[in-house]
Amino acid sequence: DVLCGSGSSESMHSGMLQEWFGLQWWNSRSFAILFTVVFVMLPLVLLKRVECLRFTSAVSVLLAVVFVAISTVLAISALWHGKTKTPRLLPVLETKASFFELFTAVPIIVSAFTFHFNVHPIAAELRKTSDMVTAVRISLVLCAAVYAAVGFFGFLLFGDSTMPDILSNFDHNFGSTVGTFLNDTVRLSYALHLMLVFPLPNFSLRVNVDEFLFPEWPLLSSHNIRFVPLTCILLIFVYIAAIAIPNIWFFFQFLGSTTSLCVAFVFPGAIVLRDINGIATRRDKILAVLMIAIAVIASTIAISSNIASLLGT
Repeated sequence: DVLCGSGSSESMHSGMLQEWFGLQWWNSRSFAILFTVVFVMLPLVLLKRVECLRFTSAVSVLLAVVFVAISTVLAISALWHGKTKTPRLLPVLETKASFFELFTAVPIIVSAFTFHFNVHPIAAELRKTSDMVTAVRISLVLCAAVYAAVGFFGFLLFGDSTMPDILSNFDHNFGSTVGTFLNDTVRLSYALHLMLVFPLPNFSLRVNVDEFLFPEWPLLSSHNIRFVPLTCILLIFVYIAAIAIPNIWFFFQFLGSTTSLCVAFVFPGAIVLRDINGIATRRDKILAVLMIAIAVIASTIAISSNIASLLGT
């Protein structure tokens, strides 16, 4: 979306490649994604250890920080010139549907913190597995800080015109050469960030799919006959999905209201309630029930709101 644009004819958002070079066959969505998959993602996903992704992961975090820093600079500049919007502490609920639309934001937020499946693969390669607790806490704090900063300064910049995908707001001219440069830097940095982040969740996906299909076989990393074909098949599936889904917002809406809520709330709660080792306290079980109940309610309302918005009702 950032590189090639997105949206319908009524609400079209141009991509960086179209803005720089005009409409060309090689900067179409399908070709640009294919180029990214083959020359950026494929070399990274062919790495067999999470440890090998430490440098790309560090760069991706740095790019996210750059995104926040530039957004902050733009917001402060707008504040200095009196162009900012006053943030609201509470949402505006004009209709009954507006209230239920709030629940669509919950799954999106949950998706940002749902990377539980990466904990064990990363911990297995640490010298001290106990360091994983500290790593998780730092990750949660950093993630929360990045999202909070982007949301706050983004609303200062764009106010009520802030879009679900805030990157789409950066496709207009800020009125100066420096502003345009920072605008492009924000979008390019986050596009690169997403490319470099992809191999990490793909690592866990590949391992889980392999264990599901070949539970009795040797480790995937030591078996090239399975490793390379499975990696390529998953990457092809991702490419097809990226072409088929016109807007990533729809993907996050439905993924967040189903898979993410299950991974973040339902499955942990179910594990506590099952309590195989008999170590869960009564308080733990009460919290587990509350987690599952909240997830089911939020998921039901979010899915209903998503379907209603798609149908235009």
